[in-house]
Amino acid sequence: MKAVLLCAGEGSRLRPFTFTQPKHLLPIVGIPLLTHTINGIKEQGIKEFIIIVGHLEEKIREFYGDGSDFGISITYINQPVPEGTAQAIGLIESIIEDEWFFIQYGDVMVSPQTYDVLFQDFECNGKCMMISAREVDDPSQFGVLELDESGNLVKIIEKPQPGKEPSKLVNAGLYIFNTKIFEKIKMTKKSKRGEYEITDPIQMLIDEGEKIKVFKLPYWWKDIGLPWSLLEANKLILDDLPDSVLIIKGVMEPGTVVHNRVGIGEGTIVRSGAYLKGPIIIGKNCDIGPNCYIRDHTVIGDNVRIGHACEIKASLVMDGTKIPHLSYIGDSIIGRNVNLAAGTITANLKMDKTTVKATIKKQRIDTKRRKLGAIIGDNSQTGIGCTLMPGVIIGMNCAIGPNINVFEDVPSGTLILGKEEKEVRQWKIK
Repeated sequence: MKAVLLCAGEGSRLRPFTFTQPKHLLPIVGIPLLTHTINGIKEQGIKEFIIIVGHLEEKIREFYGDGSDFGISITYINQPVPEGTAQAIGLIESIIEDEWFFIQYGDVMVSPQTYDVLFQDFECNGKCMMISAREVDDPSQFGVLELDESGNLVKIIEKPQPGKEPSKLVNAGLYIFNTKIFEKIKMTKKSKRGEYEITDPIQMLIDEGEKIKVFKLPYWWKDIGLPWSLLEANKLILDDLPDSVLIIKGVMEPGTVVHNRVGIGEGTIVRSGAYLKGPIIIGKNCDIGPNCYIRDHTVIGDNVRIGHACEIKASLVMDGTKIPHLSYIGDSIIGRNVNLAAGTITANLKMDKTTVKATIKKQRIDTKRRKLGAIIGDNSQTGIGCTLMPGVIIGMNCAIGPNINVFEDVPSGTLILGKEEKEVRQWKIK
């Protein structure tokens, strides 16, 4: 059986990070999202992968090559203009040799244990087509599943109006198909959304009497579709990681405190007075402290500087970033090569304690999170005393001047300066 990973999407809801890298290479506990998926699947003995690429495809090709460094073989297929999942799957017909093949969306993560149960279920309960499912609070953003009494699929309703969903069970983005699907894909027409939806050929098969089993995911599942999904995925994996993975390979000066599970990469130095409360991961060649506080569910990339009197809480700090002194970073995502000047503060909790809202593709949405700090793109910087309000998104290559309070999103390539009128006069000390 071959594994097919759909990785052509632009990831526009994950901007500013997807301006410079495909979403499938965004780091989750220091490892690209797609690598987690590949590692989980290959444990099932599947070594032949087909990756459908599009946006910034050269970065995916360069990172994974032919797959040999990862113990697999990879065939790449370009989807030049992504027009839906059915179109993408139709591209692989000529290179599928076996009757059955596995498909997963490239921006979906599941617990590695899920693959064990899924493939056992496929083999033990009579081979038939399968679609994965997960119950969610807001199914209106997904394909919602309608099942019969036997647990087989009856219908998929793509992104129904809120309040009109037949269930809270949604399409989770993992499938096992056989080659019958290709015939129906050729008959598929564009939907109202202008895409060739995989739901249409699936429905054709159901209408002709084909049995499609719904596999309810037994462990955690995460759709990496929004920036704060990265924080949530980090937490899920950090909580799952065995102690044997979280190893201290760097140098710990006398006077440092480590509480709970902590992983530290080679070449990193943690200076005296630093307090590390795990689970956390710190990458290679970092300089941490002195006298800083790194709190649980934080992930710090490679070549990062965290200095004196900084507190980092439940955040993702990507490679090459510097937070040298006197800053608080809470529930935030900080991109690559960012520089935060002294006194930079990310506010992560609204005064009325309601959930934080953020603007994604010009729409104001509820993040469903009580705590969310700032989202800062690659190569941006702040001046001293800069304060960022909850849910603010700063683009890439931005500069925020000193003593600025940022209440609204800042587009990429923006410079913000605040100039105050000053009164100057003679003064005598009495």
